[in-house]
Amino acid sequence: MAEIKEMVFNEETKVDHVKAPWEDELEQGDFVSYAPSYVGGKERLQFDKCVYPSEKTGDITYYLYDPLKHGAKPDGKYPLLIWIHGFNCADGINAVGHSGGEQFATPGYQEALGGGAFILVPLANEKWVDGEMQGSWSEDYFEPLANMIREIQSVHKDNISKTLISGGSSGGWMTWIMTEKFTELFDICVPIASGYIPAKNELDRIADAGVITLVMHGKRDELCSFEEHVTPRIEDLKSMKNCTLYFPEWVKNGDGGVASLNFGFEMGQHCLINQAQANLMYIDGTPYDERFPKGLTGWIKEQCEK
Repeated sequence: MAEIKEMVFNEETKVDHVKAPWEDELEQGDFVSYAPSYVGGKERLQFDKCVYPSEKTGDITYYLYDPLKHGAKPDGKYPLLIWIHGFNCADGINAVGHSGGEQFATPGYQEALGGGAFILVPLANEKWVDGEMQGSWSEDYFEPLANMIREIQSVHKDNISKTLISGGSSGGWMTWIMTEKFTELFDICVPIASGYIPAKNELDRIADAGVITLVMHGKRDELCSFEEHVTPRIEDLKSMKNCTLYFPEWVKNGDGGVASLNFGFEMGQHCLINQAQANLMYIDGTPYDERFPKGLTGWIKEQCEK
């Protein structure tokens, strides 16, 4: 087996390649990877910028990808994929990528989803005020966001099949909360790296309502401890009908390397959203998990056909 690749830390590399706190735990043959396999930024201009009025939060900007404008059959039925960004990610159109939704607008993903998919990326009204972030996701957004989704579902009712909601970090929290409070709006729920999991009776109610759930969380998450937030609830999640659990030992990039991302603190193992946006597939076409042989797009398509 190959030796662990040694990283050199010096003045040239310290900004991008700061040694991760978990790096000494790597096993023989593992190496650190610093960038996802996909290239972001190419599809963002395919999204329409819209504004939803809300007195409670202030007008909410959102980006919507309409597959009918990009070659999808006008009489087809397509899923609505809602991607909720995490904390301090609502920086305009860039949130289309941060949320995890951008790659699902690529031609390959659209085709794999069954010929098309609507993609909705709403933005919290985040801004820095005197060194503090204000306007992030909170309970004030619950009802306005639900109403926005209802409006989009109504406008495109002839072309929307099922609705999926997903997001990472605080977007994962919003994914769970929105599914819990407005269960009737969603068919599929994919919370990622969330520090919140509903109570068991709520999990059972969500499942009984027919919602299909995929819970994703890295076991070495630096910001949202798996041991603290997930381990105590694993049995509740396992007993939930129509629920799949994806808890990778290591969050990896498409090149097979263990993911490292440093923005003044290490969060590579927290950003499991990058694996979702990479379609749960390595560069060579091998799935991250054998339960997803056609990637996340294939799994979504399969659920939508049930």
